[in-house]
Amino acid sequence: MTIGTDMLEENPPVQSELSASDPATGHDEATIRNPHLKYWQDILEVNREVATQSPPLQVSGHLTKVTGLVMEAVGLRMAVGSTCIVQLPNHQVEAEVVGFSGEKLFLMPEIDVQGLVPGARVIPFETARNKATPGQHRRAADLTRHLPVGEILLGRVLDGAGRPLDQHGPLADGPSAALQSRPINPLDRAPIKEVLDVGVRAINALLTVGRGQRMGLFAGSGVGKSVLLGMMARYTTADVIVVGLIGERGREVKEFITDILGTEGLKRAVVVAAPADTSPLIRLQGAAYATTIAEYFRDQGKNVLLIMDSLTRYAMAQREIALAIGEPPATKGYPPSVFAKLPQLVERAGNGIERGGSITAFYTVLTEGDDQQDPIADSARAILDGHIVLSRRLVEQGHYPAIDIEASISRAMNNLVSPGHFTQVQHFKHLYAHYQRNRDLINVGAYVNGSDPLLDEAIMMHSRLSQFLKQDMYVADHYAESMDAFAALFEQRK
Repeated sequence: MTIGTDMLEENPPVQSELSASDPATGHDEATIRNPHLKYWQDILEVNREVATQSPPLQVSGHLTKVTGLVMEAVGLRMAVGSTCIVQLPNHQVEAEVVGFSGEKLFLMPEIDVQGLVPGARVIPFETARNKATPGQHRRAADLTRHLPVGEILLGRVLDGAGRPLDQHGPLADGPSAALQSRPINPLDRAPIKEVLDVGVRAINALLTVGRGQRMGLFAGSGVGKSVLLGMMARYTTADVIVVGLIGERGREVKEFITDILGTEGLKRAVVVAAPADTSPLIRLQGAAYATTIAEYFRDQGKNVLLIMDSLTRYAMAQREIALAIGEPPATKGYPPSVFAKLPQLVERAGNGIERGGSITAFYTVLTEGDDQQDPIADSARAILDGHIVLSRRLVEQGHYPAIDIEASISRAMNNLVSPGHFTQVQHFKHLYAHYQRNRDLINVGAYVNGSDPLLDEAIMMHSRLSQFLKQDMYVADHYAESMDAFAALFEQRK
């Protein structure tokens, strides 16, 4: 039987001689003398190159059920808080793992669930991972979603997923950070010792705020909380302002940016907007993202003002998710996870390490029907460093800003002002409260002068006290001016 040359090329004869390698070719002598062995080595080398260039095998699962806001998927093992992508014929939907039961994962989408089909493919979304430093244990938060941070965000308006909402194009490349950060050791935090000038006379003098303090702004609807927030955003001395508009009306987003912040204010600000028509996941992420941005600038040594409107909408978004995945309600329909999430968010603000930056935070808390005992308001009051209450009664009297000085308090104030000033503030509140308690008696003329020396003084000074608490929204009253005006108030009494 004759063997053709083509057969010889495909199946060269096997030779078994072994000898030393040839340095000139890189092959040993046995390979050179054995064409069959060399042929298969070349084939394996080519296949190895093809294998290294091919994409890795992709783990995926599929949707089995969609009920309301929650999707159920099987076939994946993912941590709570991690992100995945649901693939559809024409687009894809990002979702977050919010719980699991057995082999089923509960997913919450970023957008509505329109267009989802049974069996849609679910693919894990890889995120950047922080390396644990020596002495630290890796936490699940290190595997959660990372979003852009840094100087590139100044002057920009973003949604809760870090996507630009303005018309200034995509974000430039820059650093990113996890939405859930590592907590600061409480013993490493710098104490609150430095006064923060917010530009509002009543707050500067009577509710002095320290740099790194976390304050709550408690108000019902339509009592001027947005105006007061705007005054603080314009007049507060801070390196960077981060504004989180969470769950509010979409109309208010542009109004806050154009009318309240203005062009100059926006240059040193970052706005994260997650209006009421977005999914509860985006509202939760919006609050966490605003805090993450503030943390980044604090870690750079900057003094940050964080304004979040509102903490109540954040709690409502968590309630929607918790109820959707089957968590039982507890207090007034709020599941226990809501009250666990609030301190986790708030505690991320505050001072950093000694000689580092700071985050001074103002959180608005909506009080339904002006009920100060609302469960969210009550919980927020317990975890914040003070609260400013806005009164509907003062608004009806044309008194702006409508700060109820009797119901408001700054818990860090006694560490920021002199004992003499603190005593005068207590006397101011005493006079103001005493007049309010006897207002009806005074108005009907039933009070006889001289019956109560303290009330006599309160009646004499009431007009000056009320005037001191009023301020035009377009006029700043800085800390030194506020303190001088307050001192002059009691000098006039003498």
